Amino acid sequence: MRRRWLLVVVGWLATAALATLIGLGAIRLVGESLTGTPGGVRGEDEIARALSADPPPLTPSGAPSASSPSGVPASPSGATSARRSFATAGGTAVAECTPEGVRLVSWAPAQGFRVRDVDRGPDDDVEVSFDGTAGEYELKLRCLGGELVAVEDD
Repeated sequence: MRRRWLLVVVGWLATAALATLIGLGAIRLVGESLTGTPGGVRGEDEIARALSADPPPLTPSGAPSASSPSGVPASPSGATSARRSFATAGGTAVAECTPEGVRLVSWAPAQGFRVRDVDRGPDDDVEVSFDGTAGEYELKLRCLGGELVAVEDD
């Protein structure tokens, strides 16, 4: 009888150890997709380099704001294109004037909104529409004299 209990306990411990090893192996196999960020943990210097390479953050206010043109590549004619960010309650957009016309670089809806329609250009004007429960917001942008401006929709 004593031997039987000993076999039961040893069998149970072996099964628990095997299940633990299988679980750890599965987590290791799946890896970062469950437990971490893609590409691993980033260092402070790597984050600083990545942030300085991106365009400046968009303003949360409703008014358009100019962004720094540093880091913007030169156009084929030799003139630099200035990027500018625009913000509405529905979302934000970044555009630039190019020799071919205005071009949307990026856009992002605000929380509670979605992008309804995008005309990214390059063209005489570009548009992005944000739709949400709080209403609909549309940004229409145009280059006037090399300056990027928001215009009223026709």
